[in-house]
Amino acid sequence: MDLGQLFITGISSTELTEEEKKFISGEKIGGVLLFAHNFDTPAQLVELTNSIQALRKDYPLFIAVDQEGGRVKRFKSHFIQGPSALEIAKRDSPKFTYEYFKFLGEELNICGVNVNLAPVCDVWSNPKNKVIGDRAFSTEEEIVSKHVSAAIRGLHEAQVLTCAKHFPGHGDTLLDSHFDLPVVDRKWEDILRMEILPFQKAIKAKTDFLMMSHLYVTDLDKDFPCSLSKPAHDKLRNDLRFKGLILSDDMEMGAITKKFTHEEASVLALNAGSNLLEYRTLEACQQALAGAKKAFSDKKLSTENVSQSIQLVSEVRQVGLKGFET
Repeated sequence: MDLGQLFITGISSTELTEEEKKFISGEKIGGVLLFAHNFDTPAQLVELTNSIQALRKDYPLFIAVDQEGGRVKRFKSHFIQGPSALEIAKRDSPKFTYEYFKFLGEELNICGVNVNLAPVCDVWSNPKNKVIGDRAFSTEEEIVSKHVSAAIRGLHEAQVLTCAKHFPGHGDTLLDSHFDLPVVDRKWEDILRMEILPFQKAIKAKTDFLMMSHLYVTDLDKDFPCSLSKPAHDKLRNDLRFKGLILSDDMEMGAITKKFTHEEASVLALNAGSNLLEYRTLEACQQALAGAKKAFSDKKLSTENVSQSIQLVSEVRQVGLKGFET
């Protein structure tokens, strides 16, 4: 089993180190996550993405970035510096949203970035929630839903894969999962009524990925946050009938690392049903992969889950990234 296909790693600078090349190639890592420190100019970014793809054995690797617009964007020069999702939605024009994300996607595509970790599907239902805030399209789920669909269509038109986030909804929280574990102490029926419609619309719009959040939803799982919870993954697969890739949020966030080691968390997430795990640093990804390998060898990692995930990842890389073959 090439378990490395189920991991996305960060890298340290604007070009690959020898250690990074060896790890990505040797372990058949599924993709790379880019941040601001990986970007200098578009020309440099093209060289970097080409060097990453040169390491692949078969189909293109996922090269992902958080380029939502507004205050969350990793490429802050040379790229479009657009308004926040909240400001975009105030125009009340899904056509404008479509065109904006199409243009944004074309910029990414030209530079070899094939996955945008967007759009945000969260409904900003708690005004004290600063981690989401204006990253959401609206405080109303119907408004969020129509702009989420438009954003996905725009990115797809630019041949960039999309990742709707953060399931099952990060909008009614106070804590920032980058540092702590937010708790959602509401009935699942209430969450369905107030938070889920944008995710349903994203699935209908054929989003390629859905990001599982580091949220502790008490009515779903008494023991684990959604990113490590089988009941949460089952809701996405069985109730919402999502057939695409389930991607973890960054597994190095405090919501996870304050309670679990990288080795423990990777096994829990893969057993829960995640298909791809995301790490911002190479070191953490190496530790997590080593833990998953040991668990697989010890028969503590579901062979069925791993096999299904590898097959799904391979299919999306083969079909979804067809335009990135050269």
